[in-house]
Amino acid sequence: MVLPYRSADKSKKEQVARMFDNIAGHYDFLNHLLSLNIDRLWRRKAISLLKDHHPLTILDVATGTGDLAIEAMKLNPVKITGIDISAEMLKIGRDKIIKRKLSHVIELLQADSENLPFEAQSFDSAIVAFGVRNFENLEKGLFEIFRVIKPGGIFVVLEFSKPSAFPVKQLFQCYFRLILPFVGRLISKDRTAYSYLPESVAAFPEGKAFLQKLEEAGFKKVEYISLSFGIAALYSGIKQTKNSGI
Repeated sequence: MVLPYRSADKSKKEQVARMFDNIAGHYDFLNHLLSLNIDRLWRRKAISLLKDHHPLTILDVATGTGDLAIEAMKLNPVKITGIDISAEMLKIGRDKIIKRKLSHVIELLQADSENLPFEAQSFDSAIVAFGVRNFENLEKGLFEIFRVIKPGGIFVVLEFSKPSAFPVKQLFQCYFRLILPFVGRLISKDRTAYSYLPESVAAFPEGKAFLQKLEEAGFKKVEYISLSFGIAALYSGIKQTKNSGI
């Protein structure tokens, strides 16, 4: 298991919460800087996958500072609920939502993705961006998300991937393992957070391996789309209805 702080006598969940609390103040700036703003495009593509499903209630898991939840407003939902384990990230997210006057639709709660505080079949859809890598128990987190989605609902995951084609693979590895951690440490002042990022991406079961995880959790019609030459990927799955076979 890849951990943010190897020497700390804490669980992965506790370490991830601490890490994001530490970098919360610089998180949005570094996200956009280090991705050259491509992360905005990726989020738009993620939300576009929900469009045909017309979700009125959306769960945003590992919402962070709420960027994906805010992007989901384009779908005109009735309610968006974002959850995260980092109090500091949520604090920044709530400020953004208040400034945009979106509090009547978006609510951010501190909660654990592996123990969601919601009844079964509470949401029309669920989304998560760059968060499943950080689950302490990936299978449990996916089962929980499946539990709270209504039959027929879609689950969309945006996550980093590993390019395989030359020369993107070589350029990406150089940037991801050398430049990104250096800039991240310099600005965030956290010596570990942006080294943990490439390590967690390397350990993540991407592509068909992650689709299998979705199927094991109960999702059907699982698919993935490669983004930006394989730097990121979009995954999706449907919670099957009893009658229609969807």
